[in-house]
Amino acid sequence: MNWIAVSLLALLFALFPLTDTDIWWHLACAREWVVTWSPSRAGMVNIHEFFQQVVYAVYCIGGAPLLVIFKAVLWGLVFALFMRGRRIDFFRNPLPVALAGVLLFVFRFQFEMRPVLFSLLFLGVYWNVLPWLLARLERRADLKVYALALAVLALQWVWCRIQGLYILGPLFAALCVLPVVAERMKRAGHLQAYDVAFPSLFVLLLFAMPFLHRDGVSIFLYPFGLLDRLLGISPSAAAFASGIAENRSPLTILLAGENVLASALMIALAVFGAANAVVKLVRSRENFVVFVTLFVISVMALAAERNFVLFLPIFLFAFIYHPASFISHSTFHIPHFFSSKICKIISIVILAFLLGFWGRSVSAYDSWVAYQRVPVSAAAWMKEHPHQGRLFNDDRAGGYLAFVNPADSTYIDGRFILKTAEFFERYMRYSEDPALFLSDADSLGIDRAVFPLRFYARWDRLLESLRVSTKWAVAYVDGNFIVFARK
Repeated sequence: MNWIAVSLLALLFALFPLTDTDIWWHLACAREWVVTWSPSRAGMVNIHEFFQQVVYAVYCIGGAPLLVIFKAVLWGLVFALFMRGRRIDFFRNPLPVALAGVLLFVFRFQFEMRPVLFSLLFLGVYWNVLPWLLARLERRADLKVYALALAVLALQWVWCRIQGLYILGPLFAALCVLPVVAERMKRAGHLQAYDVAFPSLFVLLLFAMPFLHRDGVSIFLYPFGLLDRLLGISPSAAAFASGIAENRSPLTILLAGENVLASALMIALAVFGAANAVVKLVRSRENFVVFVTLFVISVMALAAERNFVLFLPIFLFAFIYHPASFISHSTFHIPHFFSSKICKIISIVILAFLLGFWGRSVSAYDSWVAYQRVPVSAAAWMKEHPHQGRLFNDDRAGGYLAFVNPADSTYIDGRFILKTAEFFERYMRYSEDPALFLSDADSLGIDRAVFPLRFYARWDRLLESLRVSTKWAVAYVDGNFIVFARK
């Protein structure tokens, strides 16, 4: 079956080292809430608490290798949950799986170990359960229906301490109510109050789940602040939206000349998904929930690159089970020989190449931790050579440093929400104005600084200034990171 094949491909392609730098901050927070020595905003709620405890437990059992395997299995489950539901014989028509495999392989580095993975997992459960549940949630519903409703409410309660996108669950439930109400009104010729009361009450309870936590109000308001930071609606959030690479639109990234092919493909797929959804909704109300969801998630993918992982499973579901009209019409006229013989051969060749490339990429990994992105060797050296003053670090290294060497407090990490916009703007200015950093280092007592050399070219000017400075010298350097110490 197609959905099994797609899920297995997603699982295999997700087997790569831990590249997401934020996972280390989450692991450190599971041990103890991480506080940088620089000023932080007060009153911030840890919305990721349950996620952190789960991944830390996995890491304590099997380290980075088990965490990578755990991540890959979860990504396989995500695509299984979104893709299942229809029996299409893979052996009769493997071309959709081959094309889906191409997209999964191209975007495999989006499959990281992040809290959004748990949100996708829960949303996949809702994708399968809520349409069935809401259609049967009425005055005469049996005990099994109410028990399932309570289970979903409990899952929503857990989701509220997993990730800020927990709001997608109640919103999706509200969307699922509309076709249920329309169908009941169509059958009865008029709408009874209880036709709406039970599904609506269930949706309201989903929205109320954050208030069952000790930080209820803060958790409930969190998604609104998250939207602000993603889009840069308020002036204070603009610094975060422009400074975090994943928060930028794929169009912005494309125009900047970064990840050109991937960004262009993201834009093409998101535009195609949104256009296809609109056409389907205009022509028919069939599969209303699927195509409204596809349209909304396509817009989200165009707004921020990090939302593409939300878009991809829903797009593949629509692509395989509800292809665009011009695709279904054109394939209808393909000769039977071509569609049954040559397409199978083409599909097998594509899948063979993908699995071959995957095998080569896996064999090339010599570590379960992407040491090119986090300072593995540099952190070990700094732990063996303590210093008296304060540490300055690149934001992407902060989480790893906090996890492996908690005795040395960091300057900043990837949780930009914990910092004010003014602080973050000054931090960004250091890369353009080395003199400002040298001045602040004197006043703040900074005597050690660690920077990446390969993946982030932001610090080139500051690195050159430190190399020629009479007050600073290179204390450690490898192929990926450099550590400066005050003389």
